[in-house]
Amino acid sequence: MSFSSVFVKRPVATTLLTAGLALAGCVAFFLLPVAPLPNVDLPTIVVTAQMAGASPETMASSVATPLERHLGTIADVDEMTSSSSTGSTRIILQFGLDRDIDGAARDVEAAINAARADLPAALKSNPQYRKLNPADAPILILALTSDTLTPGQIYDAASTVLQQKLSQVNGVGQVQLSGASLPAVRVELNPRALFKYGIGLEDVRAALAAANANSPKGAIEDKGIRYQIYVNDVARTAREYQSLVVAYRNGAAVRLADVADVSDSVEDVRNLGMANGKPAVLAILFRQPGANIIDVVDAVKKELPALQAAIPPSVQLTVANDRTTSIRASLRDVEHTMMISVSLVVLVVFLFLRNGRAALIPSVAVPLSLLGTFGAMYLAGFTLDNLSLMALTVATGFVVDDAIVMLENITRHIEQGMPRVQAALQGAREVGFTVLSMSLSLVAVFIPILLMGGIVGRFFQEFAVTLTMAILVSLVVSLTTTPMMCANLALHRSPKKQGWVLRTSERAYVLSHRLYDKTLCWALRNPGTILLVLLLTIGLNFYLYIVVPKGFMPSENTGDIFGNGTEIPHICRHHCTRSCGPDCCGLYRGWWRRAARGRHKFRLGFRSVEAPFRTRRFDRYGCCATVAPAFQCRWCPNFSKWRAKLPCWRQAE
Repeated sequence: MSFSSVFVKRPVATTLLTAGLALAGCVAFFLLPVAPLPNVDLPTIVVTAQMAGASPETMASSVATPLERHLGTIADVDEMTSSSSTGSTRIILQFGLDRDIDGAARDVEAAINAARADLPAALKSNPQYRKLNPADAPILILALTSDTLTPGQIYDAASTVLQQKLSQVNGVGQVQLSGASLPAVRVELNPRALFKYGIGLEDVRAALAAANANSPKGAIEDKGIRYQIYVNDVARTAREYQSLVVAYRNGAAVRLADVADVSDSVEDVRNLGMANGKPAVLAILFRQPGANIIDVVDAVKKELPALQAAIPPSVQLTVANDRTTSIRASLRDVEHTMMISVSLVVLVVFLFLRNGRAALIPSVAVPLSLLGTFGAMYLAGFTLDNLSLMALTVATGFVVDDAIVMLENITRHIEQGMPRVQAALQGAREVGFTVLSMSLSLVAVFIPILLMGGIVGRFFQEFAVTLTMAILVSLVVSLTTTPMMCANLALHRSPKKQGWVLRTSERAYVLSHRLYDKTLCWALRNPGTILLVLLLTIGLNFYLYIVVPKGFMPSENTGDIFGNGTEIPHICRHHCTRSCGPDCCGLYRGWWRRAARGRHKFRLGFRSVEAPFRTRRFDRYGCCATVAPAFQCRWCPNFSKWRAKLPCWRQAE
């Protein structure tokens, strides 16, 4: 008695089990998270600290150094790298691959708390940390623009209202704001005026600090009555600072407006964002680990009308970049590929067996094996990503082999005159071990990938496990459902009942069989030629392996262009960028139109402002800058060898 005989003799129970497997796979397909890459927890943590106005040297000495001293005491840190820029410090910690990322995060948080006493008092908030995952690129970028409000006012509304509401959306892990900073009053001192009045920089700093001291003012007591003084003398606008007395000279008050230009500005002027040629504040959204990217983006877009109503009416909230566009396209493409693969498999089986009922069996076995794989993927905590979907596409050709072997052997017994049930029992008993050995041999092929170490092994582990689960599910289906269907379907058909299509395919099959017989005989008569062709083929494989391009992941066109900032000291100040930013938008828009060949909708945002620009003059500030071609176009390789890189990102739709 074989394993398959239990299922052949109980067709109703086998049908119910098959339907349950298919239903579970359908439910799991809609519950599986969607991501571009597998959800791999790499033991890497990024620590960032912000202090507006601080130079890179100050950030490195007063912020990065204390943090590095405390973070360096954490166990199992393989590598620590830090970079400091104007007002910002970024430290990347790489742990051993066997280190628990949650435990490492707790150690990093403890080290940051211990380093707080050594950090400067001007650091308003504690340094932040987050886990780094290659799949955690921004899933959505929102742009806030206004024709009446300044970027600082837009940023204030975004940080106080929009950022909190977006963080409450289910699946949103982090919301970052860029393109501007909080409103602030900027004081630009005039050295000649300071020298004229004999006022030092420390005097001005002390006066500004005293004007912002929100301290108790005391009380007035008179005949048993006590009057508490409540006065808020904290200056908040440039007009309130202009009349601030800095010093007294010759009996007259020297006010701040006499020695400096006071204006309403932002904390960090070296930060500019633009969307469709307008100054904008960008809200960059990241997902939580394991969240479905498509569901998160749909939930955020559903909340956009409510978010628009919560901010000032003069601010327009639009979607600047949607990462799910390429993900949705990839899913649709893979789904279409899988359906085409299944259809071609069924068609090939039909043409060779020349029996519609026989072709029905693999047409059921292949989708059933894939649906069962979805259920196993859900239990294993996998995601629908490029690698797992590629594994399912590859598995389409594997899962049909077991069903065809079982079907062909049972059909042979039926054509010899054996009853269907007896033929199913006999055929399953004969090839059951063969089907098992075929599946295990295919699984053995992927054992090296399963045991592969390092970061590459962690990424491709999901690919190998998904393919292995598909083969094992196909093995179970071939030993249970396939012989049951063969025992209950009339697979044998008389040649007299075959139509002209089947008769034509029969003649084509006979002709191909004769052609194969002739070529095989010729190959056996000329072993030297065949051996020479084999050696040439092996040599060609070595050559192609050397010349073929290599990379970690295949390149794809997502319609985005990213650039890196290049700073040239003593050439361009922040006034240059603030003045020529809109002009650069028009300049690069023209270059991009030629590169994108007719795409006319663009979004542009500057991440930094200290970059080379084309020579321009500004009368007010007396400085000039130089522009060089600044980004690389993925569509046109002629634009790739340019001399500089502009710190901007752009998307063409």
